[in-house]
Amino acid sequence: MVKLIGAALILFAGTMIGFVQASRFLSRPNQIRQLIYALTRLETEIGYGFTPLPEAIGRSSAMVQEPAAGMLREVKRRLDDHAELTFRECWEQAAVEIWPNTAMRQSEQAVLMRLGSTLGISDREDQIKHLKLAMQQLHAEEDIAREDASRFAKMWKSLGVLTALLVVILIF
Repeated sequence: MVKLIGAALILFAGTMIGFVQASRFLSRPNQIRQLIYALTRLETEIGYGFTPLPEAIGRSSAMVQEPAAGMLREVKRRLDDHAELTFRECWEQAAVEIWPNTAMRQSEQAVLMRLGSTLGISDREDQIKHLKLAMQQLHAEEDIAREDASRFAKMWKSLGVLTALLVVILIF
C-alpha cells in the first residue's frame, strides 16, 4: 500500500514538473505580446497625448496586464521615490527586478534594456522611433517564442510523465 502511494506521488510530481515547464513555454508568447501592447500604449501616450514620460508610464501601466504592468509600475515607483536616479537606471532596475517572475528570456530583456537607455533623452519623434524599433524586435521574438511553444510544450508534458514512470518502474 505504501509503495502504491509513493508511486502515485512520484507520478504526480513528475507530471506536474512537466506541466510547469510546458506552461512557461506557452506563456512566453503571451507575455511578449503584453509587453508589445504596453510599448504601444506608451507610444500612444507620448506621440498623441503629448504626455511627459513619467506620467505616460503611469497611465500605460494601468491599461496593460502583467508582467508588463508590473514593470511599468515599478519604473514609475522608482521615478517617484528616487529623484537621484536617472530614467535609464530606474528602467533597468525595474526590468532586472521583474524579470525572474516572467517566462521571457534574455533576448527580450536585452531589447528592453536598449530601449530604456534611449527613452527620456531625446525628442518625442525619436522616442517614438525607438519604441517602434523595440516593438519590431519583440514581434520577431514573439514569433520565435510561438515556434518554441509549439515544439517544446508537448515534449515537456510527455517527458514529465515518462520520467516519472521510469522512476516508478526502477523503484519497483
